[in-house]
Amino acid sequence: MKLLLSALTLTASLLAAPAAMANTPLKIGFLTTLSGPGAALGQDTRDGFALAIKHNGDRLGGLPLDLQIVDDQLSPDSARQSVDRFIKLNKVDILTGVVYSNVLLPVLPTILASDTVYISTNTGPMDYAGAKCNKNFFVAAWQNEDIPQAMGRFAATREYKRVAMIAANYPGGRESAIGFKRQYTAPIVEEIYTKMGQLDYAAEIATLRASKPDAVFFFLPGGMGVNFIKQFEAAGLTKQIALLAPGYSADEDTLRAVGEPMVGVYNASHWAADLPGALNQKFVADFTKTYGRAPTMTAAQAYDTALLIDHAVRRVDGKVANRDALRKALREAQFPSLRGPFKFNNNQFPIHTLYMRVVQKDASGRIANKLVGEILPNHADPYAAQCKLP
Repeated sequence: MKLLLSALTLTASLLAAPAAMANTPLKIGFLTTLSGPGAALGQDTRDGFALAIKHNGDRLGGLPLDLQIVDDQLSPDSARQSVDRFIKLNKVDILTGVVYSNVLLPVLPTILASDTVYISTNTGPMDYAGAKCNKNFFVAAWQNEDIPQAMGRFAATREYKRVAMIAANYPGGRESAIGFKRQYTAPIVEEIYTKMGQLDYAAEIATLRASKPDAVFFFLPGGMGVNFIKQFEAAGLTKQIALLAPGYSADEDTLRAVGEPMVGVYNASHWAADLPGALNQKFVADFTKTYGRAPTMTAAQAYDTALLIDHAVRRVDGKVANRDALRKALREAQFPSLRGPFKFNNNQFPIHTLYMRVVQKDASGRIANKLVGEILPNHADPYAAQCKLP
């Protein structure tokens, strides 16, 4: 297990003010994927969160930070060890950062039973959106079906008659398929599930070719999606079949890796780099300058997570040991989200607008997403009615 202590820990400690509240650091356990084929999303999560802290003077909610960043190695076993350490030894106030649902789901019961607040920067599993919703579980990103639902709506409005889908066989992938089919109700001509981490798609692409679809919806996170698109293009299928992607499979990291074959790919997201607003423009400019790459939606939602924490901690005057007050402040969040209007539903998952983007080449030759418009305004997930939180 690799422990990466952020330099922010030392910086924030040195900046601690003499006031009693300011002398008590806010302890955040940050568990994310920083190695292996899924590392790009974890790195974006870490960097987006860190930029928000920098923009807030190396504090959140006015408090100095004890920010402990750990690589979960995309391993539930590694994550369990880290969670135990965060809760029992470090006694963190807030946990956050996990990218993948197959890492989060095995450790979430332990986190929630400890009365530690968990704020999801990325995954939003359906079980915890419905009957298993919990007072300590907040999602600042999306419910797993949100963005696939937007792509399903798009496919329906485009009147594709023959749609196939391919997804990673883990909770996030299976839930994405459910979400897509919730909005696209015509029969799916081929539905393929692949091993998590798979990088060779020759057999799957042959199956897709044989099914003769008009469009293929794919959910293959990280390096999986990069390899799939490259192989799909090499097979000559991009000129025959439309690719439909969730935003995280057609984001800046994928565009950098794949390039020209991504042009024309429609994708859905709760955020776009060209959304209006001074805060979003500052985020995009500063992220690009700081890290030497354009931000992704993953980085944007991590930035939002830090802003949410900042807002809530200020609302309770830094008294985060009062968990009831902290949870109330989070639930009533009114912060300047990069994505536009944001509020929590009764299940503590977001109500937000989902947008369509399309990959284009700009006048300078740079390949990037361009905002098309809203596809699901003020969207709420379908599981909130099953949640019995007061």
